[in-house]
Formats: sequence, structure tokens, C-alpha cells
Amino acid sequence: MTAMNVFAKLTMACCAVFGGFLLGAAQSMEKPNIVIILADDLGWGDVGYNGGDIKTPCIDRLAKDGVVLNHFYTAPICSPTRAGLLTGRYPNRFGLRQTVIPPWSEFGVDTTEVFLSDMLAEAGYVHRAAFGKWHLGHSKRAYLPLQRGFTRFYGHYNGAIDYFTHMREGELDWHRNEETCYDEGYATDLITNEAVASIRQYAKESSPFFIYVAYNAPHSPLQAKEDDLRLYGYENDKPLYGSGKQELAGRGNTKRQTYSAMVTAMDRGIGEILSALKEAGISEQTLVLFFSDNGAAPGYGGSSGELRGAKFTEWEGGVRAPAIVKWPAGFAGGRISNQVTGYIDVVPTIRDVLGLSTDLIKPLDGISIWPVLSGSRATIPREFYLGYGTLITENRWKLVKAGSGNSRMEIQEDMLFDIQMDPYEKKDLKTQFPSVYRQMLRQVTQVYDAIPSQVSVPSYETGRENFKAPKEWKVLDRKTIE
Repeated sequence: MTAMNVFAKLTMACCAVFGGFLLGAAQSMEKPNIVIILADDLGWGDVGYNGGDIKTPCIDRLAKDGVVLNHFYTAPICSPTRAGLLTGRYPNRFGLRQTVIPPWSEFGVDTTEVFLSDMLAEAGYVHRAAFGKWHLGHSKRAYLPLQRGFTRFYGHYNGAIDYFTHMREGELDWHRNEETCYDEGYATDLITNEAVASIRQYAKESSPFFIYVAYNAPHSPLQAKEDDLRLYGYENDKPLYGSGKQELAGRGNTKRQTYSAMVTAMDRGIGEILSALKEAGISEQTLVLFFSDNGAAPGYGGSSGELRGAKFTEWEGGVRAPAIVKWPAGFAGGRISNQVTGYIDVVPTIRDVLGLSTDLIKPLDGISIWPVLSGSRATIPREFYLGYGTLITENRWKLVKAGSGNSRMEIQEDMLFDIQMDPYEKKDLKTQFPSVYRQMLRQVTQVYDAIPSQVSVPSYETGRENFKAPKEWKVLDRKTIE
């Protein structure tokens, strides 16, 4: 689709929403504020609007007011999703597909890749903040947020930090910009507070802003505040779950209880962010996108609901994320979209909304789903590659190819599903639709699995032996070290 300018898009969307009422010319020309909220290992079955039993009233309200993206896909693990979200490109193009970036890794996202933050800087977004979990490289400053187009950072470089001490590998991993930060408190709350304070500050200025809120919740270690644990029946005179030498603060009586309390704390934070937008009078002009980076991690209290599989796999439970988008001034809410879309579509959709050029040195793999959001089209035909030989096409078919990359999925032969009619992946249709199967197999083998990369992230364990974290995770380029 030829990109329309912002005025035309907003006019069309507002006609649909308000039944012919048009915003004034000055307002319709404004670029939206953009707030992207990312959960960490939140399962499909762990939000109320998908039938989950965890208390998520704020997420559920967002689902009611916005557009539920019912077929939103991610990578099956964390770092690749975050990289694809910020670049609009399949992460295996720059070597990041099979694992995350652990503390002892020298790997970082290729610095020639252009992040969404850089793109928005060119589009006039003066404030571009990242709060929470980074996980895209930390071995040198060139990989850190302030070197990748963000103007403000508050949070941690690594995954799996302690929620109360903010430590990883025995060192404090908590930072404001690139300086060590000694703020005390529960990580989820600190991230929320920083986002709310920034919204209040940025709302006073005339230029639009971009805030990327990357919660580490409800990723392990499982740690919750006692008040939230009590919402799920915690009793301090009963044994805590698990055993062993490691005693973590915030552990409940069961894993599920602790995980649920963590999700509720994050949900409360999301509610505070949405309230801050409303109180500042900018809710209507702010595009809010919420989703999880992958499915629930097996064995840590999360749930995929009725979907098959979990994190680390390309079954629906591993890659189909709860996702919602809302922009009252841009498009009608209160609906569900079955368009196949996902993390690599965020950049091209935002670029389309802003009327930015599609002529890029490194072409995007995602597509703009603006026509679906604006209501001009119900769906767009789509091929979406999930990695390791898994492909979705035509908003209907899903091929799961057997092989070494799918070892955790434990299948011995290729399988084909009608994912719209069979979201639980119970019936293999390969023999009933041989032509569909053969065509998809050619595509995934000859095109997607063959995507070249000059580098690749080492295995998770590479470099772990004898690793010692830098003091307070202060990242210095080697040439600056005396």
C-alpha cells in the first residue's frame, strides 16, 4: 500500500470513529506520542481478557478500549523479540535467533542496525526514553540505550535480576542513563514510577515523545511484594515453595501464587501509566501498544491457557502473545483483529503512521498493519516467519518443520495446521493439503531459513566459566580502562 500522509490517515480514522466528526486541521497534523509496554514471559492464559484467573483489570480495560491483536506473534525467547521490535527486521539477520544475550556474552545487536528510537529522532521526537530491561548487549557502550537513539534510560542491562536488590551475578545492575543508580524498591514499581514521572514532564512540552517500558515482570526469579501475594492466599505461617540454598525475598507459598502476584503488580503499573496519560490530557493523542515478548516460561507459574507449548518453542503458546493497541485519535477501539501480525511489524506500522519514507538502506521484514487498524481493510495477506522452520502464511496456515531447531518441540516430522480454525494445533493437515505444505516448505527452506547472517550470538553457556561481572555493571569501553 502506498503510504498516506498523516493528515489523510487521521482524517479517515476519525471519520470511522466519530461518525463524520473531524478533528481540527492543527490537531490532525500532530504526531502521536508513542508508548510501548513490553511484559516479560507473560503467558497467553495469564490475562483476564483471555480467560485467565490472574487479576489484570488494567490490561483488561485496555483490551476493552483498544484493539486486541488476537494473532500477534513474537520470537520464542526474549532478546530476539526485543531486537526485532526495535529494528523491524528478523533478528537472525544480525545473528540473534537461538538464544538470549547472557551476562557473560560479548555479543550485542549490530550497531549498523537502525533502531526505532533513531528513526523517531529523525521524525522530530525530542524525548525517547527506555525504562526497564534492555537485554540487547552490554559488553561495550556502543550497545547501550543512549548509544542506540534513546535520550533517557532507567533500568537494567541484563535479564533475571533480583527484584529487590537489583543484582545480577553478584553486582548491582541498576542504572540511570549510564551511571549506577542506588534507588531502593521493587523493580516493577521503580520502572512504573519513572515512566509516570516522564509522562508528566514530557506532556508539558509541544513535541511528541516515545517511551519504551520494558518490564522484567513476570520473568524469574519469582519475587513479589507481600501485599500482592496476599491477594492470592499467601499465608506467612505456611512453607514457601521450593527448597535449596538460595533464599529469595518475595517468595510465596507456591510458584503460581508468586507469579500471579507479580503479574498483578505489573498490571497496576500499567494502569498508573495509562492514568498519567489521561491526567496529562494526552491520552487521546497517544498510541499505546502492549504485548509480551514471548510465552510463559515452563515451570515458573505461567500459563499458555489452551494453547499448545510455551516459551522456547514455536507452538502457539510460545510465540502468540497477548497484545493490544490503542490510539483514540487514530482509530476505533473496542474490537478484535485476527490479522496475523507481530513484533517486526511495529516499526513499519509506526513509520507508516508518521508518513516516513519506505526507502531504507536495510529493508524491513515487517509490514504496516495501519490499513487494518484504520479500518480500511479487514486483513492483509501475510507471511510471518517464526524461526527454526516455522512459517505462517495467508493469515491461516502454519507450517512447523521438524529438525534440530525444533528439538524442544519434540516432533519427528513436519506438521501443517489451519491456525484460524485450529489454534490449539491438534490436527495435522499436511496430507489433506499437500500443495499448501509443499509451497510453504519451499518458502521456509529456500527463503527464510536461508537468511544470511555475518555473525551469531554464542551459545548461552559460552564464556560463563570463571566470568566475573564488572563492578556495579559499569560498562566502560576497553580503551577507557586504565
